[in-house]
Amino acid sequence: MEIPYSAEEKGKGKPLLFLHGYLSSKESFSYQTEYLSRYFRTVAVDLPGFGKTPEPTFGYSLSDYVDFVRAVIDERCGGRADIIAHSFGGRVALKLAAESGEKVGKMLLTGCAGMKPRRNITYYVKTAYYKTVKKLSPALAARFRERHSSADYRSLSPVMRESFVKIVNEHLEKCLPLVSAPTLFVFGGADRETPPYMARRLNAGVKDSALVFFEGRGHFCFAEEPFRFNAVAREFFLS
Repeated sequence: MEIPYSAEEKGKGKPLLFLHGYLSSKESFSYQTEYLSRYFRTVAVDLPGFGKTPEPTFGYSLSDYVDFVRAVIDERCGGRADIIAHSFGGRVALKLAAESGEKVGKMLLTGCAGMKPRRNITYYVKTAYYKTVKKLSPALAARFRERHSSADYRSLSPVMRESFVKIVNEHLEKCLPLVSAPTLFVFGGADRETPPYMARRLNAGVKDSALVFFEGRGHFCFAEEPFRFNAVAREFFLS
């Protein structure tokens, strides 16, 4: 493995791999790994640039993260694993399942990202303005980008900003028909980061999939209702 990554394993038996969301870490799944290690060998990793795993030396694309996870599965899971993933981790899992289905058993994806978001007219006006200014004055464009970008984006290092831009501009609608792994989508009904319309697109696009909403819960529904989420996960992976 090129990057000396941080990982934690618990339990014995069939491997169950956990992939966290963006700006998060393997600790976000602590309720899940503790409980599900009674039934599986849980393997939670910090993806490159997050938690205790160092940043990559260049801006990783989604495909680079897929390659990283593929290597983790070969190294720690005997070449195949079931997967629980959140948000950005779900992006990685979906693309992995589309490209290397033999590496993936079942998947439970919560708050899964990867669908093209709906945009209003303000977004397109700002985008057109930025593209025009970028051609005329890179310095002015940089100031515009800083002023209108999120606090999370501004907190990233240059290499992780490069990675972020690559990732959010890749949409996965074309991957969905290629996913053959049995997949359960679990979303918060009040999720604003990956809203319910995205969940329904995912469910419609992956042929062997089901969708569960935790009504009134947000993007981290697995942490808001850990006991319910764990029960759903246990039933799904043991059935």
